[in-house]
Amino acid sequence: MDIDGVLSLFGFASDERPAGNWLQVDGTPHLLSSSAGEHLLALMEPFELVWCSGWEEKANEYLPHALGLPSSPPYLSFDRNPGRGHAHWKLAAIEAHAGPHRPLAWVDDALNDACREWAEARGAPTLLIEPEPGIGLTHDHVAVLTSWARRPDVQQAAADGGQRHPSSG
Repeated sequence: MDIDGVLSLFGFASDERPAGNWLQVDGTPHLLSSSAGEHLLALMEPFELVWCSGWEEKANEYLPHALGLPSSPPYLSFDRNPGRGHAHWKLAAIEAHAGPHRPLAWVDDALNDACREWAEARGAPTLLIEPEPGIGLTHDHVAVLTSWARRPDVQQAAADGGQRHPSSG
């Protein structure tokens, strides 16, 4: 689960600010969507929630309390110089966490063609969700994610991969 553009909104017109609450993170203001906590709670049952954001450990310093989460999800750490092996800076960390056979849903506002090609080539069910950064994660996204996680092929792949839940990063 990415944060900026998914839970922390930006890019909206100043006179059309979405519903949410401001949170200061190391002096930087972030507008957390008013529905972000509710959406994440709904996704914690069918998924293992994992932060997939440049926030890294900062996510758990600020977000669980602000969003009303019962626990602090794990977070991915990223190589700041990923080289030319991947066309998206998050892919190596996602691959290392999920492995090649575990179902994975990736929610990020900045997916590109390399992400889509990677998802198509994976050996496990993979779902990409790309929210608009001024709107963020919506009820419709949660419905698509939940329905996908409950598909028989996703459930079987999760069981075969030794995991109880698909991963959501």
